This record gives sequence, C-alpha cells and structure tokens, in this order.
Amino acid sequence: MKSIRTHLSATILLLVSITIGFIGLFSNVFINRAFTQYITEQGKARSESIVYELERHYNFFNRVWNSDYVHIIGMYFMYEGYILTVFDLNGDIVWDAENHDCWHVMDEITSRMISRGTSGEFVTNTYDITINGLKVGSVSITYYGPYFISEADYLFIRALNTVLMSVGILAGIIAVFIGVILARRISRPVTRTAEIAKQIAEGNYSIGFERNLKTKELDELASAINYLARTLSKQENIRKRLTTDIAHELRTPLTAVDSHLEAMILGIWETTPERLQGCRDEVKRLKSLVNDLGQLAIIEEENLKLNKTTEDLLVIAQTAADNMSTEIYKKNMSISVIGGSSFVELDRDRMNQVVTNLLSNAVKYSMEGGNIQIEVIDSKQNGVIKVRDNGIGIPEHDLPLIFERFYRTENSRNRKSGGAGIGLTIAKSIVMAHGGFVMVESKSGEGSCFIVRIPKECEKIK
Repeated sequence: MKSIRTHLSATILLLVSITIGFIGLFSNVFINRAFTQYITEQGKARSESIVYELERHYNFFNRVWNSDYVHIIGMYFMYEGYILTVFDLNGDIVWDAENHDCWHVMDEITSRMISRGTSGEFVTNTYDITINGLKVGSVSITYYGPYFISEADYLFIRALNTVLMSVGILAGIIAVFIGVILARRISRPVTRTAEIAKQIAEGNYSIGFERNLKTKELDELASAINYLARTLSKQENIRKRLTTDIAHELRTPLTAVDSHLEAMILGIWETTPERLQGCRDEVKRLKSLVNDLGQLAIIEEENLKLNKTTEDLLVIAQTAADNMSTEIYKKNMSISVIGGSSFVELDRDRMNQVVTNLLSNAVKYSMEGGNIQIEVIDSKQNGVIKVRDNGIGIPEHDLPLIFERFYRTENSRNRKSGGAGIGLTIAKSIVMAHGGFVMVESKSGEGSCFIVRIPKECEKIK
C-alpha cells in the first residue's frame, strides 16, 4: 500500500507532466503554424524583392539588361532556394538557372526538406518586370512549396524547440521538487495524526498535536485531534470516577446493613424496631440510588420518547413549588413564583421532574429561614425558568463539573443532605432531550441561580 506522500508526489508529477506536455504540444503547433505563415510571407516578399532587383538592372533607354548583375542575382537567389528564369519583352530567355546546375541545388533542397519531415514539391510563379508602369520583361521563380526553410531558419527552429524542451524539463524538475516538499509537508501531519490517534486508542490521552502548521485545514485537524484527546481523557476520568463513586455509594449502606444485621444475629445488639428501621432506611437509599441510575440510563438513551404537549411553564413551576411545600416548611423557608405564562411544547412530567430536582437542591443547600424564588420568563424563541436561592452557593472551580454524575462539591459531601449527585445530571439530560440547555450562576456563600431554557420549536439533540 502506497503512502500519502507517494500518492501526492506521483499525482503532482503526472499533472505536471500532462500540463507541460500539453503546453509543449500547443506551443509547438502554434509556433510551427506561425513560423510557416511567416516563411510563406517571407517567400512572397522575397519574390517581390527579386523582381525589384531585376528592375534595377534593366537599362530602359537602351532596352538592354545588365547581364552581369542579372547573373549575380540569379546565382545568389538560386542558393537561397529560388530558381530564376528571366525573359525579355519578346519572351526570349535573358538568364536561365537551368544552365547553371540548378538541378543539384533543387535535389539538395528536396532531400533537406524531406529529412526534416516536410513534404512538398517545387512550384513556379511568373511575375512581370515593369518600369514606370511599362512591362519590360518577366521572371519565372521556382521554389519548394508550400514553403522552404533555409539552413538558418532550420537552425533557429531547432534552437527554439531545444529551448522549449529544456524549459519544460526544468519546469518539470522544479515542479517535482516542489511537489515532493509539498507532499511531505501535507503527509507529515497526517502521518502524525495517525500515530497520535493510535496512541489515543491505546489510552495515552496526554499526547498533543503541535499547532501553527500554517495551513488552515491542517490546523483544524490538529485542533480536532487535541480536542478528541482532551474529551476522551475527560470521559475516561469520569468513567473511573463513576466506577469509584458507584462502588463507594453502594459499599457504605451495604456495610452498615451488614454490620447491623450481623450484630443483631450474634446477639450483640437487641433486635429493636428502631434498628430494623435504620437498616430499612439504608436499603431504601440503595433502592433510590439504583432507581436514579436506571432513570438516568433511560433518559440518556437516544431513543428517549417525549410525550410533548403545549404546557405553561408558570403552571409547572407552581406545581413543583406546591409539591415541595412540606420540605420548605420543615426548614422554615419561603418560596415565591413570579413571572408570566410561557407556553412551550414539552413533556410535562419530565419538565416537572427537572424543576423538582432544582428545587430539591435549593432546599438542601439553603439555611433555615432561607428564600427560594422561581421566575418564568417568556420570549419569542424560548421559555425560561430560573430557580434562585440564597444558600451556600457553589465554588467557582466546581461550576464546570456540577452537572457530572456523582459529582458533589466540597460543601455537599454529606450523603444525608447531598444525595448521590445524580439529580442535576438527570435534569440536564431531560433539558437537552428537549433541545434546550441548563446553566448555573453561583458564588460560594451567596447562593445559586439555575437557568433552564427550552426553545419553543426544538428537536431532540442527537
């Protein structure tokens, strides 16, 4: 299996090769076409130049040609690939290249053009020679068609093609070099990601991914891996603490019940209704803990079904306050429900459970004679319930963890008052199932305010 670096390098090399090949092909075709047009136009211009040179060497007054110069012109252009035959006004030959071994030159030109991959044949065009608008003769010009490339032109074309090929090869080498560097730069963090993910899978959550990779996507990948490691580390700590807390929560009442029963069985203690009631209370607390765990498991399942109806949060708040009136009375506390109606689609029983849990915590962690206030706020998007108390409050460092299962602050370690630490977890899960969220504002010694926000149009969070 090839590495990502190999794949990227091969892909870049292929793309560069194809690109350079197409550029070279199109450049060659374009240059050849333009050069062919240029040579053709040069041939026409050369023919006109021949006619002009011949006109200059005709004596109009004496009606004679300067044969020496005509001979020089003919020989010069013959070796340039132009075979001339000059006629006077009567059609008689003044000078003919056939009399000067022109066939040797024509054979050499034909062989040269064929060797260069250009096929064609010699063509003849006749031009009038005029002076002051009067015809004094004509010249027949034979040359290799459709065009003829001289040795100088051929060397120029070959040099140009060599330059293009060299530039293409150099560009390919540079592109491959840059591609390899780019592939290495991209593959290195990806390979590192795979290594880190493997170590995370093996339980090493402390490993981190370096940032500032100077590439947005790679930086996002590094952030995601680091976030994954932190989240898994946090979940692992929660799992370990959960196991420890469950064992601790079960061990204490079981030990108490076991020791009490053993003492009564051995006759150390007299079996009295009070002692049996104590054992029963411990069993009830165990049963409550198991029920809370089972309820939490059900609530946190993705397929939790909510029986939603349109309900008034103010009515739910008042009902929860009424249900808690006995506990509030025992601690000589006061409670008030303020605000207006807010109608929201929700599960009435589940939401009543949320408010009851929050009220229960407010009662537990408030001093005798304290005050609890429930406020209902209505907005276009949400219905909000605030449960505020003036109790012992929550330390700042405990706020991010207050909704974790089995978590209790230092001020609530007593089981008789603090419970098992599952109520807030259940409340949060129910609120999230409604598509809302719950938060807390608190200062140690100054009380707490729990805020539940339920959207009026919500979907269950997956």
